[in-house]
Amino acid sequence: MKQYDSIIVGTGQAGPALASQLVARGQHVAVAEGYRFGGSCVNYGCRPTKTLIASAHALHTARRGADFGFRTGEVRVDWARVRERVVGIIDDTSAGMERGLRATQGLDIYHAYASFDGRAEDGNLYRVRMGDDVLTAPQVFLNTGTRALIPDIEGIETVPWLDSERLLRLDTLPDHLIVLGGSYIGMELGQAFRRLGSRVTIIQTPACLINREDDDIKHELHRVFAREGIAVHTLSTLTRAEPTAEGGVQVWVRHQNGHEQVISGSHWLNATGRVPNSDRLNLSSVGIQTDAQGYITVNERLETGVPGIWALGDVNGRGAFTHTSYQDYEIVRDNLLHGQDRRWTDRTTTYALFTDPPLGRVGMSETEARRSGRRVLMAVRPMRRIGRAVEEAETDGLIKLLVDADTEQFLGAAVLGLRGDEVIQAISYFMATGASYRVMQRTLPVHPTVAEFLPTILGELQPLETA
Repeated sequence: MKQYDSIIVGTGQAGPALASQLVARGQHVAVAEGYRFGGSCVNYGCRPTKTLIASAHALHTARRGADFGFRTGEVRVDWARVRERVVGIIDDTSAGMERGLRATQGLDIYHAYASFDGRAEDGNLYRVRMGDDVLTAPQVFLNTGTRALIPDIEGIETVPWLDSERLLRLDTLPDHLIVLGGSYIGMELGQAFRRLGSRVTIIQTPACLINREDDDIKHELHRVFAREGIAVHTLSTLTRAEPTAEGGVQVWVRHQNGHEQVISGSHWLNATGRVPNSDRLNLSSVGIQTDAQGYITVNERLETGVPGIWALGDVNGRGAFTHTSYQDYEIVRDNLLHGQDRRWTDRTTTYALFTDPPLGRVGMSETEARRSGRRVLMAVRPMRRIGRAVEEAETDGLIKLLVDADTEQFLGAAVLGLRGDEVIQAISYFMATGASYRVMQRTLPVHPTVAEFLPTILGELQPLETA
């Protein structure tokens, strides 16, 4: 049995960064990783999916040559090269992270799944089992992430369904990809594979996260997808699945009106959600609590109910993004090492949907603002009235800004359109200052950009009728 100052379980976005800070303070730290280094972002989330989306966008732009005044020959997809590029970035990033951790003095790496094994005899140390090794430490940080949810569907065990990781490593391009879930990962990958040449059908379930967006946002996205030849079934339920003789899949879909439809495809992407990797940690042996979905219960400082144990990243259910996981690390670092009092509850929700056009969102939606009971001001401008979007022939989407009429502070914003994922960042930073929207109105913008129109749009604010 070997004793450490701290043990970190998992190498998502929070774990490795925290490990480097702890060893820099002179601690002897153990890091456990049972799978590939880097977590979901590196291996099957942000980096590989955005790599694939970039290839799909380049193909889409090439096919639109006439819109920009040039002609090309037939645009053909080399799936083997696309896949090689995606997998290469995954493997290089994961391997680079592992090399960096192993080269860090004061840090021991255990390539094994870890689980608690109760407390040491004196009660001040926690026992953590990693394969054949048992380690002890007074501090343990859990950064174990999530995995794909397996929906309760008749016949699902009989068909070769895919999650995003297996989809990205397919040897052949799907002929017809059925996407179940239609949330952010489903929308992004569905559009990318359509542009790569697959037929795509997206089944958006009632619980689909995209349904929390405002109606005008959903309408615009569905319009873009329909134009690209993507079939989207909204508020539908997949009830049964069977394999086909050709090695594909056949699914039964019940629509909102009660009509049942049978859809056949070559591949099925299951994108119905995620479940936390907390079940293999033997949390009960040290008294750590989880909620009904299995997410580890934490307080505002990301501490579990057991002193000396923290939960960071997706496994705590307080965010489902790489950026929230990394900020979890910053919160714990600043509280533990710098005597600060940072809390995850202080952050404003912000995220992006990396479709084309991308959607950037921060704070309240229009729907939430209407229900808030506040006096709200709102302004909306379609992207076809944004000069830079017209110049780049990217006029799908809209910009929506929401302001508290009494405090003059931003309540939220949505930017669906060209550079939407970047523009929303500027609004998010501004919101963090708590300044009046009038400050942004007086700011000198850069021309020609998408963001230059934010002051102009703020001049169009009108009272929003709230419930």
